[in-house]
Amino acid sequence: MQHEFWATTILDFLIALGVVLGGVILGGLGAFITDEYPMHRMLHLADKLKIWAMVAAIGGTFDTIKAFEVNILGGQLDLAFQQLIFIMSAFIGAHTGTVLVRWMIQGVI
Repeated sequence: MQHEFWATTILDFLIALGVVLGGVILGGLGAFITDEYPMHRMLHLADKLKIWAMVAAIGGTFDTIKAFEVNILGGQLDLAFQQLIFIMSAFIGAHTGTVLVRWMIQGVI
C-alpha cells in the first residue's frame, strides 16, 4: 500500500510536468511554423496548460473529488488526505514545468 501511494504521487508529478513541457515545446514549434514569435507563445501556453496538466495527472477532476467526498463522509480521513497529496503533487509538477519554461526562455524575451 505504501509503495502504491508513492508510485502514484511520483506519477502524478511527472505526468503534470510532462504535459506542460511537451505542450509548450510542441506549441512553440507550431508557433515557429506559423510565423509567430515562439517564446511569447510558449510563455502563454505554459500558463494555460497548467490546469489541464493537473487534470490529466489525476485522471479527471470528478473522480478525485468524488473519492475525496466519499472518504471524508465515510470517516476515512487518511484516504482523503492521500487524495489531497495526489492533487498537490500534480499541482507542483505543473508549476515546476511552468517555472522551467520561464527559466529556459528568460534571456530570450
